[in-house]
Amino acid sequence: MTTSQPPVPESYTTATSICPVQHGASSEIDPDRFPMYTPEFVADPTATYDQMRQEHPALVPVELAPGVPAYLCIGYQTAVRILNDPDHFPSDPRTWQKSIPADSPIRPMMEWYPAARYNTGATHLRYRAPSVVAIDNIHQTAIRAMVEKAAIPLLASFCENGSADLVMQYAFPLILDVLNQMCGCPSEIGERVATGMADRFDSDRVKAKQGMVMLKQALMELITLKREQPGDDVTSHLAHHPNDLDDIEVFAQLMSFYGAGFEAQRTFLANALLLIFTDPRWRPDSGRNLSTTDALDEVLFNNPPMANFCTTYPRQPIQIDGVWLPADQPVLISLAACNNEPSIRGDGTTSIGNRSHLAWSTGPHACPAKDVAYQTVQNAIDQLFDRLGEIQLAIRPEQLQWRPGPFHRALTAMPVVFTPLKKELVMM
Repeated sequence: MTTSQPPVPESYTTATSICPVQHGASSEIDPDRFPMYTPEFVADPTATYDQMRQEHPALVPVELAPGVPAYLCIGYQTAVRILNDPDHFPSDPRTWQKSIPADSPIRPMMEWYPAARYNTGATHLRYRAPSVVAIDNIHQTAIRAMVEKAAIPLLASFCENGSADLVMQYAFPLILDVLNQMCGCPSEIGERVATGMADRFDSDRVKAKQGMVMLKQALMELITLKREQPGDDVTSHLAHHPNDLDDIEVFAQLMSFYGAGFEAQRTFLANALLLIFTDPRWRPDSGRNLSTTDALDEVLFNNPPMANFCTTYPRQPIQIDGVWLPADQPVLISLAACNNEPSIRGDGTTSIGNRSHLAWSTGPHACPAKDVAYQTVQNAIDQLFDRLGEIQLAIRPEQLQWRPGPFHRALTAMPVVFTPLKKELVMM
């Protein structure tokens, strides 16, 4: 039996006898590849993107980790074509990951699960449908109440100090608390989810592995609970959808919701606060009267929380925009670089109110929870300023440290100072 290949767009060329790339999981490491794990890249990725653009129009050879080659798309239109062509650019990493060491630092973020994010075609639709239903049933009017419930005790815990780290004392626990509420997660299980999630992002590999074990055990208990006692929450909608997902499949969708929601939203929140603290347009005396939503729009354009993501794996060598992409080698979209392509940004003066960015991706894998994430972060910022008043960074912006890694653009900490307040005032 033979199967036909999907039609090839005019701008693509598939493998022929003159194909110059290896037909395997990866091609030989090119010494000219841009490393995305160095301190220089972490400190100033924009400078690296600018250098990439000088040498490559749209597709750039990179290393995600030592010895792990990939291509990074920095061209907006090329990214849109790739993201809308799952036949030639599927998101299933299973062939690729066979060539990656089990202890590779990037493997936990990229290895396959039976979830929508990692699949294409009918399988993708089978997994995505329950997730869309579960997310659509998060009542928009309830998000503000969920954020307030999480924010008030956090703010009360440090309001009398006059100082705090808004990454670890606010963004991290708040987003996780809100996700637990959305998933109908009881406090006892939620505490283990929080501990496991924190350990999962620890730089110590042993601790990170143990965190993943704890996180999986907690979420599997949550799934069992919601099989027996369903409610109007994300877990219940996943567990009782007509597509009849088994426990492992429900866990995979739940991990995608927690993983993407936690990492992206806490970083989205922190990056938006950084803009408000450091950009003079958001000072009360600036005369611009810019809002929280203006800050969110600008951050999604200029400093998206997931800077390089939306990974695909061509199943055969393919040429696009004059570049041969090897089979089964990752092709990542640089959401940050694509958003800031000169032809997209024009004069680059402002992106307020402009939502043509790719921060939520596009095509069949576009984020189904963008409205939920947007409202969660907006309400978290409003709660912070409504209850604490004027807040300032405790250090100079250039002293802030960014977490290493090729995927996110995330601060390690955000120390701030403010006028101390009594807990009673914050909790009113």
